[in-house]
Amino acid sequence: MRILGIDPGLRNLGWGVIEAQGSRLSHVANGILHSEGADLARRLLSLHEQLTDILHRYAPETAAVEHTFVNKDGAGTLKLGQARAIALLVPAQFGIAVGEYAPNAVKKTVVGVGHAQKGQVDHMVRMQLPGADIAGPDAADALAVAICHAYQGAASTRLEQAVRRASA
Repeated sequence: MRILGIDPGLRNLGWGVIEAQGSRLSHVANGILHSEGADLARRLLSLHEQLTDILHRYAPETAAVEHTFVNKDGAGTLKLGQARAIALLVPAQFGIAVGEYAPNAVKKTVVGVGHAQKGQVDHMVRMQLPGADIAGPDAADALAVAICHAYQGAASTRLEQAVRRASA
C-alpha cells in the first residue's frame, strides 16, 4: 500500500510517501512544499496546486494528516487549520481515504514516547526507512505520519475487512 503522510503548515507543508507491505516499510519520496503569494488565498492555492502535483506524481492509495496543534496564537492556529484543510481536501479530490492522527499518537507510534522531540522523530524515521534522504524536519514529521498510518490504519483496515466478511 502506498501511503502519503502530510504535516500541514501554511509556510512549509511537509509530505512523505512510503510503501507498506505488511510490517515492511520502504521510502518512496519526501519533501517540503513552500506556499507562494502575498495573501492568504494565493498561499492556500499554491499549496493546493503543489500537493495536487504530488498526488499525480506518486499516486498514493491512502493518506494521513496530522491534527492541528493548538497554541496561544489564535490567528496562527486558524491559518494552520486552513492549510490543514488543503491537506485534507486534495486527497479527497482524488477519492483517497484520509486518516487523521494527533501529534502525540504519531510520536508514540514512531518513537515510543508521546512527547518526543523533533530530533528523536527524525532519528526513528531514518531508522525505519534506511537510506531515505529527508528534506527537513517537516518532511520527517510527514514520514512519521505515514508510518503511523501504516501501523494504525492497517489495523483499522483489517478490522473493516473482517467485519465485511463476517456480514456477507
